[in-house]
Amino acid sequence: MSFVSSLLNSLPGAAAQGLIWGLMAIGVYITYRILDVADLTVDGSFATGGATAVMLIRAGCNPWLALLCAFAAGMLAGFVTGMFHTRCGIPAILSGILTQLALYSINLRIMTSKANQAVGVDKYPLLVSQRYVRELTLQNPLPLLLILTAALIFALYWFFGTEKGCAIRATGANPNMARAQGINTNANVVFGLMLSNGLVALSGALLAQFQGAADINMGRGAIVIGLAAVIIGEVIFGRLFSNFGLKLLAVSIGAVIYYFVLQIVLQLGLNTNDLKLITALIVALFLAIPYWKDRVFHGKARKEGARNA
Repeated sequence: MSFVSSLLNSLPGAAAQGLIWGLMAIGVYITYRILDVADLTVDGSFATGGATAVMLIRAGCNPWLALLCAFAAGMLAGFVTGMFHTRCGIPAILSGILTQLALYSINLRIMTSKANQAVGVDKYPLLVSQRYVRELTLQNPLPLLLILTAALIFALYWFFGTEKGCAIRATGANPNMARAQGINTNANVVFGLMLSNGLVALSGALLAQFQGAADINMGRGAIVIGLAAVIIGEVIFGRLFSNFGLKLLAVSIGAVIYYFVLQIVLQLGLNTNDLKLITALIVALFLAIPYWKDRVFHGKARKEGARNA
C-alpha cells in the first residue's frame, strides 16, 4: 500500500518533468525524423538554455523574456552546428559533438565560471516550480506546461504546412529530389538545426526553473531521453496517429510515459546511482519492440506464404 501511495505522490512531478522534456523531444524529432540528421548538440544546448534563463532571471529579467532569450541561444548553437556541417563539410554527428564540446565552456562562461547557479522560487519570479506541482492552485506548473505544449504543437503544425516547412520536410525525405526542385537544402538543414536546438534550449530553461537551479551537467544524456520519447511515442501511437500534429503530440506523450515508467522503476527500490543504466535499458527495450514486432509479423507472413505455396 505504501508503494502505491508513494507512486501516486510522485506522478504529478513525473508528469511535469515529462511535459518539459517532451518539448526537448519534439526538437529531437525535428532532426531525427524530419531532417534525418543525427544531431548531438542537444546535450550542450539544453544546458545553454537553462544557464541563459537562470542568469537572466537572477539579473532581474522577466522570466518570459528569459525564456525567449534561451530559445535564441539554442538557435545560435544550432546555427553553429549547421555551419560546421554545411559550410565546412564536417559530418553532422561530428559537427554536433564539436558544438556540444564548445558549449561546455560557453555555459561555464554564462554561469560566471560556476558549475551550478540557484534560482529559488522564494526570491525570483519563476514560471514553473516543483514546489507547487501537487497543489491545486494557479501556481501549479502542469496547466501552464500543457498550454505551452499545445501552443508549440499547433505552431509547428502550422509552420510545417507552409512552403518553407514543406521544403524542410522535402529536404529530409529526399535531398537530391529537393535540390532538383530548386530547394536550398543546406539552408533548410541549418534552419532545421536552429529550430530544433531552440526548442531544446527552451526545454532546458523550463527545467532549470522547475528544479530551481541550472547545472553545467543538466543536459548530459538529453539526447537519449529525447530519442526514448520519440521511439515510445511511435511504438505506442504509430498506427493511431497519422496526422503530423498528432505525431508531435505522441512524442510529448512518449516523454511523459518515459518518466512514469522511470518513477515506477525507482519506486521499486532501485539505487538512484543506477539511473543512467535504467534509462539505457528502457530506451533499448522500446527500440527493440519495433524489431521484434517486425520479425513476428513477417515470420508469420512467410510461414503462411510457404503453407499456401
